[in-house]
Amino acid sequence: MLSGHWLPCKSTYQSNSKYTNLNKGFIVQGVGKTTLIAKIVETLKSSNPNLKIQGFFTREMRQGGERVGFEVVTLDGQSNRWPMVGKYKVDVASFESLALPELQVKEDMDLFVIDEVGKMELFSSLFFPAVLRVLESNKPFLATIPVPKAGRDIPAVARLKNHPGVTVFSLTKNNRDAMKDQICSQLAGQLV
Repeated sequence: MLSGHWLPCKSTYQSNSKYTNLNKGFIVQGVGKTTLIAKIVETLKSSNPNLKIQGFFTREMRQGGERVGFEVVTLDGQSNRWPMVGKYKVDVASFESLALPELQVKEDMDLFVIDEVGKMELFSSLFFPAVLRVLESNKPFLATIPVPKAGRDIPAVARLKNHPGVTVFSLTKNNRDAMKDQICSQLAGQLV
């Protein structure tokens, strides 16, 4: 764990959860979730350059304004491109070769970033067990999930959301800035 105390963002959130002291998982869903967690990671790193963070982001690949696939990018800059669900097939082996090493629990790791725990990533039978190992490690993590379709979550996503050590933040265009402050404040408390 980190030595000393630091607070990278102003404190604007008070949780009424009976699990407040246990919360190690911070999950974001809604509009602009990848952008938000990228900003949170940037804020945390600039506040504490010694912070050890590992994980990955999933970014859309676009050509001519049309989504043609996705790119998985690790926090240290490695990347793999893979096509989207629906029109294309997910390259599971390529995804696993990049994402799974990022989910290996290490004693000296301070924070995991997982963007995203969604339909495409769950095509890998090894991915969700790796996510559960991160959750069970008691290491803080920041993850994104998709908004439920027709009011129903993917079962693995529901399992993650309902874990007592997880706080779920729902983003809208109107609350994104406030959510950044809330998540930073809560997460900073776990990284002390």
